[in-house]
Amino acid sequence: MTERYRLAGSTATEIVASLERAVRDGGLVAGDLLPTVRGLATELGVAPGTVASAYKTAAARGLVETRGRLGTRVRARPALATRSSGPAVPSGVVDLASGQPSAALLPRLDTVDLRWADPAEAPGDLVLPELADLARRRLAAAGVDATHLTLAAGGLDAIRRILLARLAPGDAVAVEDPGWPNLLDLLAASGLRALPVRVDEAGPDPRALATALSDGARAVVVTTRAQNPTGAAVTPARAARLRSVLDAHPDVLLVEDDHAAELARVPLASLAGSTSAWAFVRSLSKPYGPDLRLAVVVGDEATTARVEGQLRVGSGWVSTLLQRLAVALWSDPEVARVVEVAADTYDARRTALLRALDDVGVPGTGATGLNVWVPVPDEARAVAALLAAGWAVAPGQRFRQDAGPAVRVTVGDLDEAAAVELATALREAVRGTSGGPVTA
Repeated sequence: MTERYRLAGSTATEIVASLERAVRDGGLVAGDLLPTVRGLATELGVAPGTVASAYKTAAARGLVETRGRLGTRVRARPALATRSSGPAVPSGVVDLASGQPSAALLPRLDTVDLRWADPAEAPGDLVLPELADLARRRLAAAGVDATHLTLAAGGLDAIRRILLARLAPGDAVAVEDPGWPNLLDLLAASGLRALPVRVDEAGPDPRALATALSDGARAVVVTTRAQNPTGAAVTPARAARLRSVLDAHPDVLLVEDDHAAELARVPLASLAGSTSAWAFVRSLSKPYGPDLRLAVVVGDEATTARVEGQLRVGSGWVSTLLQRLAVALWSDPEVARVVEVAADTYDARRTALLRALDDVGVPGTGATGLNVWVPVPDEARAVAALLAAGWAVAPGQRFRQDAGPAVRVTVGDLDEAAAVELATALREAVRGTSGGPVTA
């Protein structure tokens, strides 16, 4: 255990409280290794079962994670307000680690009229009729049944509500590996277990999904396009194979995440409706701005009703100001043009980087979206070498469970002309961590 803080307590509850204080105050930070169960039990003079119970509770609360021989460590993003923050990108370094769209490519909002309609009352319908109509038309054009529709405060909030509507603590969820770290954090904080499913450029591997479902997964979360971090997009052929796997598990909850929406320049090969319990989520934050916390949720009648029920007894409704903003954005031809330009620009930047990587013999994947996934022998050394060369990228550790080491490069603010320079820096970083030449 770190020398910055010593855990204390004679009961499991006291030990967990001590651990929470340490994380909250910065005495323990992301990645810190905790003592073994027997080691801490000896130190505190308690039974090993007491420490084991404390660690189990801390893991269920999303504070720590246990990975076999690697021991128990503080999670990369513990589900707790803390005084410490992640490292800032140094001045003069190009930030390719954020995963966010480029601010320069987002539509302007200064012409949208957001005056109050009636601030004294809640809306009669949780979803404004004009927004529901626009959403249904857009989803119907993509082949998604939007008969039952509601809203959530962003994509992650939608997924959380969907999972809580159908699952109980301790249930297992099949998730992409590598996959979205926010989802892994959400599962940990909700007391749900993540079962990894391999991903390639065509989406989740059907055999890996079948294994996860056979191992007891009660739900599966699939990113249809612009998968984070690999850029994978489910192809029609892969969708057919995945549907075949799901046919053998009709009671599994299917959650489909189409977060990139209009920014993904490939047709949607949806899995929606493959099981009796399903939900499809389309958020607005990637095409229109990260602060636009609104997502459309469609699915089977029971699931959408439960999601809406959670909304009614919690926040009450999704802000009608945001809903009206969404209507204005979806109705404006000029905004549509801006989003198309953004999608074309991201495609060009991602393609330029992949071409430059191929030219220098470095493998990378990124069929759609904002990110390119680059395998490396040693993440920490590669990230450090790139930072020294003026590039900030994200280490792959937060994204993966069983997948191999890699770094994620967000192309949102990567100028096409700089792609060759970055590819060269990646080649040198990979060579520096492997001690030999790179082979594609």
